[in-house]
Amino acid sequence: MVDSGLLQNLAWMVFGAACFGVVARLIRMPSILAYLAAGLVLGPLSGVIRLSPTISEISEIGIVLLLFLVGLELSMERIREVGRPAVVGGLVQVVLTMGATFGICRLLGFATVEAVFLGFAMAISSTVVIVKVLTDLDEMDSLHGRIGIGFSLVQDLIVVVGLTLLAGFSKGQGVDAGSVGQGLAFAFGGMAVLLGGVLAVSRWLLPRPFAWASSNPATLFIWSLGWCFLVVAAAHAFHLSVELGAFIAGLSLAQLPYTHDLQHRIKPLMSLFVAVFFVTLGVKMVPAGLGDAWLPALALLPVVLVGKTLVTLLAVKRLGYGLRTSFLSGLTMSQISEFSFVFVAMGAAAGLVGERVVAVTALVGVVTIAASSYLILAGDRLFRLLSRWGWLRKVAGGREDEPPREVLSGHVIVVGMNTLGRRIAEALYRRGETVLAIDTDPRKLRGLPCRRLHGNIEYRAVLEEQGLARAKLVVSALQIEDTNDLLAYRCQEAGVPCCIHAVDLSVMENLLANDVAYFMLPKVDVVKYQSALLREQGLLGEEAG
Repeated sequence: MVDSGLLQNLAWMVFGAACFGVVARLIRMPSILAYLAAGLVLGPLSGVIRLSPTISEISEIGIVLLLFLVGLELSMERIREVGRPAVVGGLVQVVLTMGATFGICRLLGFATVEAVFLGFAMAISSTVVIVKVLTDLDEMDSLHGRIGIGFSLVQDLIVVVGLTLLAGFSKGQGVDAGSVGQGLAFAFGGMAVLLGGVLAVSRWLLPRPFAWASSNPATLFIWSLGWCFLVVAAAHAFHLSVELGAFIAGLSLAQLPYTHDLQHRIKPLMSLFVAVFFVTLGVKMVPAGLGDAWLPALALLPVVLVGKTLVTLLAVKRLGYGLRTSFLSGLTMSQISEFSFVFVAMGAAAGLVGERVVAVTALVGVVTIAASSYLILAGDRLFRLLSRWGWLRKVAGGREDEPPREVLSGHVIVVGMNTLGRRIAEALYRRGETVLAIDTDPRKLRGLPCRRLHGNIEYRAVLEEQGLARAKLVVSALQIEDTNDLLAYRCQEAGVPCCIHAVDLSVMENLLANDVAYFMLPKVDVVKYQSALLREQGLLGEEAG
């Protein structure tokens, strides 16, 4: 039987996240900050929630799904594009941040080992925070978004090194160099084996079974999640982080033509578990020893919020990227990671650091996660403001920023690639129109000369991302009444004319109520419909028709 306490805690967490999420939406607060606030209220401030290992494990599913989604939205070409700045810049930022933090902590009276732990904790940025905020901004596909994610994934590899080194320590016995070296070799060897094996399987084995499963969206969804957790389990076996495993799983499926539909199916599930993760993080945020932690936390905040941003900006800029891209990439690094809490907690459990280090990390974590969410959201406004002041231009040079993403406008969206839909899409394309063909079955999209999208238009985001409001016309060749009604309603909302394939006269009333501009009807039904209209106006005798 399921533990009633577990269900009660989960219920409170979801309820708290929902309530704080509504308030956050009203006052335009980042959702991450709302979930952290919910955790603080439900945990340390009220004691309603008592965390258990099971709750923490459930919350980690959110990280898995979030990084799986990141992998789905990227491709090998885009990874290669930002690989060099991610590796070089990520390493430079970690080294310089650790050095600055170490020096400040030694001046504040921390022991050498404690200063090292705080340096590592301050240097690592949160992949979860970066991805969540970029997803909310719809900037995952932007150049600065890909660079920021690249930085954070490189830092996840550094976390593997740090945790492996820490595992080599035992209280009072120093470090076993042999076991540490063996652990590092196993982790990095496992990384190479896992990445190579997964990408090879996705290229030569997965396309055929996934093509078969794609005809049933529910089957495709379950298979994809099964593949994700299989790769995560393999990553765990190689002592790698779940983030890396989930990202590799998503990246391997990103090469298949079904990812767009999968993204929209996974996002709602991911949002639930991410909310639970940040509420859990909020519950853990306030440890003992806060009284002695304020001064060190205040001294370290500029290092994280300003120093990491500036170092990343300069590193990306020196690698030849534009000033805007460099600045926005820097803002994504302006927080510490959830792994920072894990690292210092392990150090405290091993007797290497005291509660004061844990408290400083918690305080810096709360403030920087909250502040960086606002900074990333306001990135463009901050860039324009600081550019007017002039100091950003002192580091100008190199190539221009990334070109703006192509925005579809004045295009025709054709939904449903049955025989009728394909003929319409091909005819419009031959006439010189910009045509986007959409279908839930990727096999029906093959061979079309126009733009193609595997997706389900029942998800509002699918149409919004394809510029519904800027479209010239939407055409549905579907014979599914409910889907056509929904499409007509959304076109009416967006003020875009639509043409619907009405399979018979019985569906006309709902479609007319949604201001459908044009209809495609069978010839017999057209004659009957015209006759009925003429009779209503007294222009046709009862014996006619």
